[in-house]
Amino acid sequence: MATDYAALSEVMEGLVSFEGLPAGRTQTGQRLEVMVSLFGKLPAQPYRMEVLECDNQRMILRSSERGAGVKTWLHSLKVTKIETGSRLHDRIEIDAGMLTPVFALWARYLYRARHKPRLRLFESGRY
Repeated sequence: MATDYAALSEVMEGLVSFEGLPAGRTQTGQRLEVMVSLFGKLPAQPYRMEVLECDNQRMILRSSERGAGVKTWLHSLKVTKIETGSRLHDRIEIDAGMLTPVFALWARYLYRARHKPRLRLFESGRY
């Protein structure tokens, strides 16, 4: 589920809308040019994503992203097995110049806000 573009779009609903997101799962080396709109209300802006690594066996995903005011957004995602299931760890490094603190607050809000929709998706068994 963490590497499926349809799931990404669904957990981001109401926070960020995407235009041009492909179907299917992420793949190492994939380069995407999409349009993003905050809350689906603000004007859509170009956003570029490159999948640096997607390893399903090791359960990791790393991407390099930029656009919509962000110079660099490095995202590392790792899923680890725990006694009661699994835990998803996100690590984000952001460079947005003088606006980096603002984008860091946005990232904290964004990743917390998409946690419950992700749990609902997981419980639905669709992914």
